[in-house]
Amino acid sequence: MPETEIRPARAEDREAVLAFCRQTWQWGDYIEYVWDEWLHDPQGLLFVATFNGQPIAVSHLEMLNQTDAWLEGMRVDPAYRQHGLAKALDGAMLAEAMKRGATNARLITESANTVAISLVERGFFRKIGAFAQFRAAPETVPAKSQYGLDAPQLATEVDLNEIIDYLNTSNIFPASGGLYYHRFTAYAVTSDLLETKMQAQQIYILRRWNRLDGLVIAEPQQGMSGSQLSIGYIDGTTESISLIAYALRGQITSMGLESITAYVPDLMMVRDAFVGAEYEWDGKLFYTYERSLT
Repeated sequence: MPETEIRPARAEDREAVLAFCRQTWQWGDYIEYVWDEWLHDPQGLLFVATFNGQPIAVSHLEMLNQTDAWLEGMRVDPAYRQHGLAKALDGAMLAEAMKRGATNARLITESANTVAISLVERGFFRKIGAFAQFRAAPETVPAKSQYGLDAPQLATEVDLNEIIDYLNTSNIFPASGGLYYHRFTAYAVTSDLLETKMQAQQIYILRRWNRLDGLVIAEPQQGMSGSQLSIGYIDGTTESISLIAYALRGQITSMGLESITAYVPDLMMVRDAFVGAEYEWDGKLFYTYERSLT
């Protein structure tokens, strides 16, 4: 396709892009809600592929920090699929990421999207995690759990080293890729991220038998379905995870939030814990992929 060009998006590309995104899912697409944010993203770049000047594909690159690049929003006009546009956009994003100093790139795709999975795996990405989204409505729970154990409490700076030690010996942490999720973006859980979340009062810990037995990182967000508490990482025994998940349902109303959503690692023990806390799952799984750029 010699007439195809990959370039940064422009404001005037919006309507053409949204036109071929309207049929992405039965309900439409979220691209229209993030277009302006992505177009003016100082930490990233929105790309379009054009054919004879007409936008026919789009994707977004964001630098999450100095070394981590995030790829998202890949859409190709159905009339122009099977022409290598997705591969070309991926190449442009990776080249831009390396130019900005990225040492790795990550992305998410739904497990049923076999075409996308084939593309990213041929592009030397490897799967590092998988998750399901669980949702729940508010619930009234007592300050003490039904087992008479202490309820989860906000972590403070004095808990930081103990949390790091806990994650270093966790089975869930490496199985989930060591990632924290927010708005379908994966962030590496580092000491800096933990400290930031702790200062924002977004880490809860559960102590049982005078030791740390579970923890969660959760933050409020405003989405298309209303205000939510978003659980982006959770760890612990099956019982502790269930206790934390259920207790948080009892706190969201006092936070002024309407519901709770959770990025749950694709591990049977963790999924069972959320089922036990009366969360619902639509059966969909999402895979997180990573590629080294060094």
